[in-house]
Amino acid sequence: MGSATTQALAATTTAFDAASGVDLDVARELFAVARAVGDSPQLSGALADSAASAEARRKVVFDVFGRAVKPVTASLLATAVAQRWSSADDLVDGIEELAVRAAAVADADADVEAELFAFSRTVADNPELELALGSRLGGSDAKGTLVESLLEGRVSAATMLIAVSLIRQPRERRVRQLLSRATKLVADQRGRAVATVVAAAPLSAAQRERLSAALSKRYGTKVSLNTVVDPTVVGGVRVQIADDVIDASVSSRLADLRQRLAG
Repeated sequence: MGSATTQALAATTTAFDAASGVDLDVARELFAVARAVGDSPQLSGALADSAASAEARRKVVFDVFGRAVKPVTASLLATAVAQRWSSADDLVDGIEELAVRAAAVADADADVEAELFAFSRTVADNPELELALGSRLGGSDAKGTLVESLLEGRVSAATMLIAVSLIRQPRERRVRQLLSRATKLVADQRGRAVATVVAAAPLSAAQRERLSAALSKRYGTKVSLNTVVDPTVVGGVRVQIADDVIDASVSSRLADLRQRLAG
């Protein structure tokens, strides 16, 4: 990610946090705009053209989308295109990020992070499903319909919107990569970090509470847990938060012991 995009994302996130009236319709509109811009090299190029004035780029937004979206959606889009992005693809990513954040705010009571993570694990555990969703063959709308059929009645409206929208507009990205990024964005919007915990057996409610409290204290922010059961860790847990890995599993200690004995 270039420095220009980093600054642009900071500006759009600040504008989003100050916006009012954000609901699932706004999230849906932002996803639709991201798809439209991503599918049109001419439009994405015009909106990301730093040689054009910010006012000219905002005018394109209102001319193309102004009558089709809510005022708050148009305002967020205007802020996004007024920024300087490292590439047109980064602009599309930025609009998509706004859409994910909007969904997170609109359905604040839903455990969207956990639902997205659970779907990601379902994809990981089913190679045929991952291939079907990630293949270049087959239409994007058909893939979205497949995701809807898998998640119907099992997840919140926000999770459904995010998952279906991302699958319909992968733009050369892997399915699990899309879901992982969305999970982190939802957590960030809600002011917390996400830890992936790998354990030999499911954690009890008390264990989850203690681990979450310990990690929250260590990282200075609320930490939500996504748990993966893997019998090969033998005992203990392995925790990953962003690039940090805390490995307290028995298998890790045994591997370390074997390495020392061999060395």
